[in-house]
Amino acid sequence: QVQLVESGGGLVQAGGSLRLSCAASGSIFSFPSMGWYRQAPGKQREFVAIFTSADIINYATSVKGRFTISRDNVNNTMYLQMNSLKPEDTAVYYCAAKSAVWRTTPNYWGQGTQVTVSS
Repeated sequence: QVQLVESGGGLVQAGGSLRLSCAASGSIFSFPSMGWYRQAPGKQREFVAIFTSADIINYATSVKGRFTISRDNVNNTMYLQMNSLKPEDTAVYYCAAKSAVWRTTPNYWGQGTQVTVSS
């Protein structure tokens, strides 16, 4: 019943910026949590930034001070503003949400958008 579609990825030089968007069908903002994950080549998917059920924002240590998560309730859209990008930020970025409090991981995922940061 919920569909998530990411956009905004691309190729940038180190130190550059990108803004990712996640358009949701229906409302994901009533869900216990929602946020962004990423998966680099040959590595496991990892947490980047999330809204908790109390709308508290958590960031991965590696992106604190550089990335900002936000949302637009009217348009059911979530964003990830990425500044001061580093080559190690290169990954496929996914938006995600979980529909129940008892779930420990997201159960809705977008298709992903590629972010590549050159040296």
